[in-house]
Amino acid sequence: MPQSNEPNHRPSLDEINQSVLVPSVYDTHFFQKFLAYSGPGALVAVGYMDPGNWLTSLAGGSQFRYTLLAVLWLSIVVAMFMQTLSIKLGVVTQRDLAQAVAERIPVGGRITLWLLNELAMMATDMTGVIGTAIALKLLFGLPLLYGILLTILDVLVVLLFLRFGIRRIEMIVLLAILTVGIIFGLEVIRAHPAVGAIAQGLVPTSSLFTNHAELVLSLGIMGATIMPHNIYLHSSLAQSRRYDHNDPQQINEALRFARWDSNVHLVAALLINALLLILGGTLFWHTTKNLASLQDVFYGLQNSAVVGKLASPLMGWLFAFALLITGLISSITSTLSGQIVMEGYLHIRLPLWERRLLTRAVTLVPILIIGFLVGFSDAAFEQLIVYAQIALSIALPLTLFPLVRLTSDGELMGGHVNRRVTQWVGYALAGVITALNLELIVSLF
Repeated sequence: MPQSNEPNHRPSLDEINQSVLVPSVYDTHFFQKFLAYSGPGALVAVGYMDPGNWLTSLAGGSQFRYTLLAVLWLSIVVAMFMQTLSIKLGVVTQRDLAQAVAERIPVGGRITLWLLNELAMMATDMTGVIGTAIALKLLFGLPLLYGILLTILDVLVVLLFLRFGIRRIEMIVLLAILTVGIIFGLEVIRAHPAVGAIAQGLVPTSSLFTNHAELVLSLGIMGATIMPHNIYLHSSLAQSRRYDHNDPQQINEALRFARWDSNVHLVAALLINALLLILGGTLFWHTTKNLASLQDVFYGLQNSAVVGKLASPLMGWLFAFALLITGLISSITSTLSGQIVMEGYLHIRLPLWERRLLTRAVTLVPILIIGFLVGFSDAAFEQLIVYAQIALSIALPLTLFPLVRLTSDGELMGGHVNRRVTQWVGYALAGVITALNLELIVSLF
């Protein structure tokens, strides 16, 4: 393992680093080992199903029916590839991505990358703030302004969860994912979607690149699916398991089960996002003009004039409840990711409650400014979510290229260095995402 050039190097997220004991490599019980390593993937998967994903998936379904299902599964495949590289970096080097990059660039570069990633963290946090505020309005009639301000108190939720330890947090998050999945599964079953049209939607079409509206939403889905903070987060959470790091067999096993954990939970995230898109494409395609409001979905699920005999007050309330769950749970991952980026690039360590309050206070500034300028309306804020996802998509190359470069460094990775084909695929995927982002910028301006 490479040695840090920092005299006082601290483990990434040292509160949870190597805090979960796993079975020995000589234990032959596969399922027991899978359960022991399972958990970090659930925390990462939350970032793939936050309110930003909800809006882009629902909007994609309502505007283009099932066409953008292809974008969803392609995005998850890319996510699986990149999260695997993130896991490998963390397990092999015992460094998170921010630490590994910071050790190899000058101070100016570290500060620049910190600022850019901090903006990406703000965009991520913004979707959680707006989603939680909208859920509070739908469930309790709380005005958006008060709901937005109330999200400051979610620091108490984060600290309460963190006091339980990382293992209990993983279980709480997994339960939340299952709850949300069951809710949307029930709603889609009641909607009776067209199975044949869904199968057609899984096949990519050229319109994804030639139709500007589809391109914007596709990049919104990609930005909501593959987010920079998940790459940083996974490279740190992969270090939460305690085993003999001097045993090559144990390292190989840790990599194996961490990949299992990641891919299983990413498939779960894909299913939930697909359910949302199918719900939008089944109930709201051609029923509303350019559905772009979570509130439209809430009331539409209860309105027989929109969804016919499928209308049910319970379905609307379950939808809002699931939105509240994901908004609150996403606070945990955004807090941990912000800590990783700040500590890794700046070597500044803040207590989690200070970090959370700082992140939330900075995030609230643009939200409140926009609110006072254009009014605190659902449509305005939810459009802000879409553009936040596009901003995340534009920030992605600054995360993906360093990740591929580091895991292709033989001196750093040793025997676990990327194979040549893996390196080429990694750079190609990062390059395609960059090219699509450039196309979006050109088309917008």
